[in-house]
Amino acid sequence: MPDLDCIVIETGDNPQGTVIWMHGLGADAHDFEPIVPMLQLNQSLRFVFPNAPVRPVTINGGMEMRAWYDIDLSNPTVGTDDIRESAEDVRALITAELRSGMRSSQIVLAGFSQGGVIATYLGLRYDERLRGIMALSTYLHDHEHVAEEVSFASIDVPIFMAHGIQDPMIPITRAITARETLLGLNYQVEWHEYGMGHQVCPQEISDIEQWLNRIYA
Repeated sequence: MPDLDCIVIETGDNPQGTVIWMHGLGADAHDFEPIVPMLQLNQSLRFVFPNAPVRPVTINGGMEMRAWYDIDLSNPTVGTDDIRESAEDVRALITAELRSGMRSSQIVLAGFSQGGVIATYLGLRYDERLRGIMALSTYLHDHEHVAEEVSFASIDVPIFMAHGIQDPMIPITRAITARETLLGLNYQVEWHEYGMGHQVCPQEISDIEQWLNRIYA
């Protein structure tokens, strides 16, 4: 698979960290770009928004769209190979940041919906400590077996989780299951829920801002 094309935004000179932020199903790298100017950040950060590959998606009748993995409700494990491939593509983005002079401990993996699945999948397995993991309106892939694959380096990485209580796409119960799985493995999870659907709301953006300022303090 070719390297992921990305939009890169720096909020100032000499960024002190990098946030690699994956979009949801059918969206693209521009999806969360407008949020960056809304964040009142204490440190200059680099935001990297990659585009997922275009692929047929079973749940949408085989229509081709940007997707990190296929979804087939009749076979919940169908996307596993795609998820592994997409995680490796995002790992390559981390490697590029390391080559540019960032340390792994300066890098946050973030994602919304499908993108959050990739952020948590790679973040929990990455073999060096990251700065944080941001999981928005998402769930853990194959949560029953996560404990078998997590890396020792990830165990004290702060995790920000946020979900809409009226989410019709990914019910909040799936996110709560993910949260309880992570807490059971002694991860530090900061949990937020909002009166919204499958989206992002102003209060969530404010909470993201505070979390980023805290972990990059």
